[in-house]
Formats: sequence, C-alpha cells, structure tokens
Amino acid sequence: MSDLSSGPANSLLAKMAAGERAVGMIVRLVRGVEIVAIAKTAGFDCLLLDQEHNSFSLETISQICIASNFAGVTPLVRVVDASHASITRALECGALGVILPHIESAKDAAVAIQVAKFPPLGHRSIAPCLPHLNFRPTPAAEAMLSINNSTMVVMMIESLAALEAVEEIAAVEGVDMLLVGANDMCNALGLPGEFDHPNLRAAFERVAAACKANEVHFGVGGLGPRPDLIEEMTALGARYATAGADVTFFTNAAIAQARKFK
Repeated sequence: MSDLSSGPANSLLAKMAAGERAVGMIVRLVRGVEIVAIAKTAGFDCLLLDQEHNSFSLETISQICIASNFAGVTPLVRVVDASHASITRALECGALGVILPHIESAKDAAVAIQVAKFPPLGHRSIAPCLPHLNFRPTPAAEAMLSINNSTMVVMMIESLAALEAVEEIAAVEGVDMLLVGANDMCNALGLPGEFDHPNLRAAFERVAAACKANEVHFGVGGLGPRPDLIEEMTALGARYATAGADVTFFTNAAIAQARKFK
C-alpha cells in the first residue's frame, strides 16, 4: 500500500488511512476544470475520470488532473485497460491513481503495478518536471519516491474470475484498493440490478475479508442510488464509495426541476 510520508498530497489516501470513508464523483460529462471547483464545493474527496465509458481526450484529463491537484481533490483515472499505454499516459497527465477494470488474476494485478510504479516498485519511465510536483525540477530519485508514495493503484473486482481470485489479488504488493463494481458484479452473477440479493452480499463480504486480511482498502461503486447499502458496506469495512456521476446528478436535478413547472 502507498506510503503517505512524502509526495504530492493525496487527500483520498490520507482520509482512508485515518479510517474514514471517502466519497468520489465519476466524471463523464463535464470536460472543463469547472468540475473541480464543483466537486470541491460539494465536498467530494476525489474525481474519477472515466475513460472506459467515455471519450475524454488526454488533454481534457490533463487539465482536470492538474486543477484537481491544486484544489486538493484527488484525481483518479479509470483507464480503458491495464496496458502500458493506458496506465502511463493517464499518470503522466497528473493523475494520483489509476483504476484498472477487468483485473481477473494476481498476475494481471502485478503486471499493472509494474507499469504504474517507478523503480524499485515497478518499471515506469521517469520524465523531468512532472505535473504532480507542479513541474518543479526535482532529482529523479526524489521525484520517483515522492510520486510512488502518492500514486494509488486500484483493482476493480467486477467478474466471477476476479471474485474467485480476490484473495490472491489483494495479496499482491502495491495494491491500494479493491473496488467492487456493483452493476457489473450483479451481471456476472446473473442478477442484473438485484442489489439486495444475498449472492451479491456474499461477494461484497468476500472482497471485504480479502481486503482486511491484506491491509488493502475496500471500496464500492455503483451504489449511489442506494445509500442504505453504502452504509452497510461501510460497516463491512468499506473506506471508499462512489456517489454517482456528474451526468446522473445533472439529469436527475434537471428532471426534478422541470417537473416543478409542469
């Protein structure tokens, strides 16, 4: 797990390390830095910039990540896949973490960590004047240690294969959090939308136990419409929850407001 003793401020990691629950917002709609100010005002701990379900350009991701770091709202990027190009380019934009979909084995997790971390933890290539350090010229050894300590690597658990291997995935050195995608896990179990089904509950409990055994943070996504379930997951040990996406917030508020005038 990442060390907070040095490096760019990662308020999300700090909050979870203190035993508190952090809350994030997915960004799928807004393509400007205004979303950072909105997230800060609303009280979100992090922004999850979603490349998997969106067409964000790297330029957009870079601008939002840099603004987020200045605002103290941790920028994470859910990349398209765990390839070298996807992970490296997201982190070079200034992200303080990558969320990796479709991780199904300890080997998948270990390979991703090698890409995401600088030596000696991985083989990420170093470039001068990185956005995480406000483009300040920094000796390579200092920069690599600093950014390694602040960069999160999050594995999504969203398939039956991942669930069966969850104990091994959680045990991989360098994993910071396991994030259960509730919608995809429901689908994998053949229970689309059945968030109250005991089989989904059992899946959450298994992931929570694996996280606890390996001192890895446990997170949940897709339960924004069910704050009652988020509270239950918090009782299980969850230290992160995704509250929803900007497009959902905007649409729901717009519908509610329009109905007042009809």
